[in-house]
Amino acid sequence: MAIIVQKYGGTSVADIERVKNVAARVARAIKAGNSVVVVLSAMAGETNRLIKLAKDAGGEPGMREYDVVVSSGEQVSAGLLALALKGRGLKAKTFLGFQVPIVTGSNYGAARIKDIGTKNIKDALAGGVVAIVAGFQGVNETGEITTLGRGGSDTTAVALAAVLEADLCEIYTDVEGVFTTDPGMCSEARKLKKISYDEMLEMASLGARVLQTRSVEFARKFSIPVLVRSSFTDSDGTLVCKEDKDMESVVVSGITYNKDEAKISVVRVPDRPGIAARLFRPLTEAGINVDMIVQNISRDGFTDLTFTVSNTAFDKALELTRKTAEDIGAEDVIGDSGIAKVSIIGAGMKSHAGIASKMFDLLAGEGVNIEMISTSEIKISCVMDVKYTELAVRVLHDAFGLGKEDVGEETAAK
Repeated sequence: MAIIVQKYGGTSVADIERVKNVAARVARAIKAGNSVVVVLSAMAGETNRLIKLAKDAGGEPGMREYDVVVSSGEQVSAGLLALALKGRGLKAKTFLGFQVPIVTGSNYGAARIKDIGTKNIKDALAGGVVAIVAGFQGVNETGEITTLGRGGSDTTAVALAAVLEADLCEIYTDVEGVFTTDPGMCSEARKLKKISYDEMLEMASLGARVLQTRSVEFARKFSIPVLVRSSFTDSDGTLVCKEDKDMESVVVSGITYNKDEAKISVVRVPDRPGIAARLFRPLTEAGINVDMIVQNISRDGFTDLTFTVSNTAFDKALELTRKTAEDIGAEDVIGDSGIAKVSIIGAGMKSHAGIASKMFDLLAGEGVNIEMISTSEIKISCVMDVKYTELAVRVLHDAFGLGKEDVGEETAAK
């Protein structure tokens, strides 16, 4: 019997009727002859409600008791699905993080998985039981409840698929798969039939919220095929898998954007060893993630350095940077929270020249000023004024032919 891990997001279990709809899907998978492990998120809105309760009570992210509170939502949805399945005459059993067990580190609120036990779930599957696992939660080595961070149920599902050597991991959400760009911004957006791990990893890290980044990292590391599907339709979805030759022929697979960006520039920084470390150390200690970094050529012993952070971290990052800049003798610190990052992504970019210049020409033709540029083998990102975001996405999506069913080498190179 094939082992399938199915993960259902919060909108898929938002109320009892949707929980019953999930039970019907699980029942179909069982009828088809599969052993099924189900990973559940909390019901839609529940985690936000629990976070607010914890904060109102005086809690802060990272606290032991905070994780005790916010992890309870998944326990409820897991129990409800077990009851719905039993109501259909199927055998089902719930497993909380400590009952699997999913062993993590002790970084409350953002714990990382260290080990997963398989005996309890394998015993359940061998007995024809549907194993229902509460996503998002784990247990540290001293028995304390931990959580994996927002979106952590995706990571739970893919990690379980890896240790159980599952044949497939299905991620059910409220969209029908991975699209070439945000359909809400571009009506020509097209659902992809498949996408490579590396492309999906770039898309997830650059603003596409279909899959959590860590879950894609797990899938790539253990070569777990992941099928992204809607829990509300019977669409085939998008398969996230190893790169193949067909993928290489498509130069650009998708366009992403992120408006949660802010830019900080440090002007006339003394150009000597250790200065960059001094600038970024306080940000690291404050848990602020720095994304893009650009440093100008040194002149007269001084240079300018610009970096981006999330908008939510902007005020704190600006405060810390100004203090450090004063300590190191920099001339000024300038902040700008009105920016966005637009990126093109494609496995085929590794073997095709001229993609960057084409992107820059297209943006210039629309009067879009590029403020920062970042590249990798399969990605080019441009920072621009946030007001140009939608225009840039649509122009790039159209120019690279992403609205067409078969985006081949010839189309993308025009």
